[in-house]
Amino acid sequence: MYENENSILMEKSQAFALRVATMAEYLTDNRNTIFRSIYEQVLRSGTSVMANVSESQFAHSPADFISKLQIALKEASETRGWLRLLHSKNIITDKEYDSMLADCSELVAILVASINTAKRNNNL
Repeated sequence: MYENENSILMEKSQAFALRVATMAEYLTDNRNTIFRSIYEQVLRSGTSVMANVSESQFAHSPADFISKLQIALKEASETRGWLRLLHSKNIITDKEYDSMLADCSELVAILVASINTAKRNNNL
């Protein structure tokens, strides 16, 4: 179990998932519904980061732990792409985009550092 090693990552991924869920809910209720599938995609990828970080806490092995974090990293990268698209279509404001992107980029940095540390510590 790797629970204590990533409490900051867990907290930040959960906070990000909540922000993404709130944003998707707001967009679905108040913005152009033609982009509903994009709102759903950003919701899926943004909350998947938290889900995979949570799953990593009870990994069966160091390799499984790293694998879960790598999946979370890919989902965070996907989320950044969806945020860029929403911003380029003026669906989210500059302020919304900058704030969400900053949180997502922070998660990416923490995930990369965690993956590299886990690989180094386990000679992987």
